[in-house]
Amino acid sequence: MEQEQLTLYKLMILYLIEKVDFPLSNSQISEFILDKGYTNYFTVQRAFHELEEENMLRVKQIRNMSHYALSDEGSEAIEMFEYQIPNSIKEDIAQFLKEKEYELRKEASVTADFYPSKGDEYTVNLKIREKESPLLEINLNVVSRDQAVYICDHWEKKHSDIYSMLIEKLLFDEPNK
Repeated sequence: MEQEQLTLYKLMILYLIEKVDFPLSNSQISEFILDKGYTNYFTVQRAFHELEEENMLRVKQIRNMSHYALSDEGSEAIEMFEYQIPNSIKEDIAQFLKEKEYELRKEASVTADFYPSKGDEYTVNLKIREKESPLLEINLNVVSRDQAVYICDHWEKKHSDIYSMLIEKLLFDEPNK
């Protein structure tokens, strides 16, 4: 019986990812499953682990967070076995996405990450995407890890202002004569 339940949780994860056109994080998917009381945290993480081992998911790490999209194998699996997910769970997923899609999409479309470059310096990578199309990508070199973390932490709040300022400066400012 335990394996059947784990299979259901794996199908729920695949189904949830399949219903959106942007990657979802482990925490976003876990939030749905845990808030609805379907299972506990450890079982959800076991389901993710098995899906990764079975190559059902494509995983991208962004600042220590895993973001998931379906692999070809995952797409095939959900297509073949979606019927095993009860309609009540599908309705819960539809309601969750209806209520949270904007928030989920925003989290997926505005990303900030950093990595060491040379010496003690870091490169900060800031992105804004709409669906899978990049709107803006900025790479900044900074002199410390603290600066990199600070910039990443503030990108989510400031990205809209920065994007607007760039557009305004590049399109509407008169060049110096």
